[in-house]
Amino acid sequence: MTSRPASLLMDSVTKSELLDLLPYLSEADKRELDTLLLGWTPPIWQPFPGPQTAALNSPADELFFGGQAGGGKSDLILGLALTEHRKSIIFRREYPQLREIIERSIDVVGNRGRWNGQSSIWRLNDGRVVELSAAQHEKDKAKFQGRAHDFVAFDELPGFTLSQYRFLIGWCRSPVQGQRCRVVATGNPPMTADQRWVIEEWAPWLDKQYHDLAAPGELRWYTTDGERTVWLPGPEPFLRDKDLIRPRSRTFIPASLDDNPALANTTYRSVLQAMPEPLRSMLLYGDFLAGVEDDPWQIIPTSWVEAAMERWRPDGGKGRLLSAVGVDPARGGRDCTALAKRYRTWFAKIEKHPGSKTPDGQALAGVVKRSLADLSCASCQVNIDVIGIGAAAYDFCREWRVGGQVNAINFGAGIEARDSSGQLEFANVRAYAYWSLREALDPGVPECDQLALPPDKELLADLTAAHWMIRARGIQVEAKEDIKIRIGRSPDAGDALVLAHFQQPHAGLMTAIPNLPPPPAHEIMRPVDPPPTPPGGMAVQDMPPAAPGGMSDDGGWRRAFGG
Repeated sequence: MTSRPASLLMDSVTKSELLDLLPYLSEADKRELDTLLLGWTPPIWQPFPGPQTAALNSPADELFFGGQAGGGKSDLILGLALTEHRKSIIFRREYPQLREIIERSIDVVGNRGRWNGQSSIWRLNDGRVVELSAAQHEKDKAKFQGRAHDFVAFDELPGFTLSQYRFLIGWCRSPVQGQRCRVVATGNPPMTADQRWVIEEWAPWLDKQYHDLAAPGELRWYTTDGERTVWLPGPEPFLRDKDLIRPRSRTFIPASLDDNPALANTTYRSVLQAMPEPLRSMLLYGDFLAGVEDDPWQIIPTSWVEAAMERWRPDGGKGRLLSAVGVDPARGGRDCTALAKRYRTWFAKIEKHPGSKTPDGQALAGVVKRSLADLSCASCQVNIDVIGIGAAAYDFCREWRVGGQVNAINFGAGIEARDSSGQLEFANVRAYAYWSLREALDPGVPECDQLALPPDKELLADLTAAHWMIRARGIQVEAKEDIKIRIGRSPDAGDALVLAHFQQPHAGLMTAIPNLPPPPAHEIMRPVDPPPTPPGGMAVQDMPPAAPGGMSDDGGWRRAFGG
């Protein structure tokens, strides 16, 4: 019997095969085999054939692994940390959620390392270090700044925010030459609207409506443009603002209960089969688009926005005059300046301009003016968020007579208005504006039946991101900065659409856009030079006088509500 390293022998021959060989071995062969077996130590972890092995061998910089419950997700990241990397960190959102993976690590490691329960760190006998940690609160990510790991893993990724994910992987690096650095995340399908960012970030694999779907395990290349993920045709570096950008690779590998021999033949499948929908589809079949539930304090239900997007038709604005334009400014930086145009109840696709193109108010006003240059907009309202550079843009738009009436919208200002029930007041203009859109999209209100929003996944995420609460002053909507932290970018498109829909309240009550026929041509509002802003400013400038008959192009809301 030719001598071979014990590890190679045991990797290539199974226990049953060795037993079958015993009758055919000489005494000398048996003694040599005994010597090999006595000196052999089984590997600390080996992947199951199939998805786990594919994940181990994947060259992706960032791998998302999972889908179905019981697919061996936690074992994969634990195994990679114990066998492939020198310094690893495994995250769960909350520390109590680490209990199961800690117990599993104790079983796997045994006496091959030392566990420090106070610091939650394994120090293996071969020098590897594995840390298990959590980032329960958004601010907790800062505690890991500058702490390098060559393996960063997330167990149940949808539980984290996008900003946490992007920040924490920023320290995936190693000073050791030749040591591979990678990010692996596991997870089941998202269960709340806040967790949908995972679908957006892995859209080529998880979003069935993505224009260029990717196969499981296929590499796709991306970079970020400010806060947005931009998919690229390949890994080739390119120049952007004199910087050489090197794209990163991502992939997704699905795992099922059948791929995990440790659970496939147990009763766990019957447990999943007995779950109610949509949990059954999410956990048993790994359906990433099944039954994502809204947060109970989400201001606009996802299904309402989706229904409005389903009503949208490309030619829906044909024959209608431009009613309003919402302008959400961005001054340089990573945010985008967004413009939303409303033609009565139909909204055009959101226009997005890099913040670098609008560094000041004059540049922003120029963007608005050029956008409206070829449109019939003598009677349209131009609603500009005047916080920041919006104030200067408002002045320039008035001076240049852009549109029919330029309105300064200060989302932080107070407002006297109530919701449609007449019971709830609003803490500020922002709360009123968002609630107004909510009421207009409510399927129980007949007037909203023809409100049509452009299909846009970013717009959908923006409009469904905001949460609301009741305060002493009335309804208050989550601050834009807090939303930005949660979803990993600024909700520019959503704010622009809210501004385009905005109308000044009448008699302290909510005013949605009624479903009325277009007014006669002679009744359409004529352009009027807007009055100067009074000392101290206003949240919203007064509407200009209507033409004879009391009509505007806003579907006749003045006539309907006696304005």
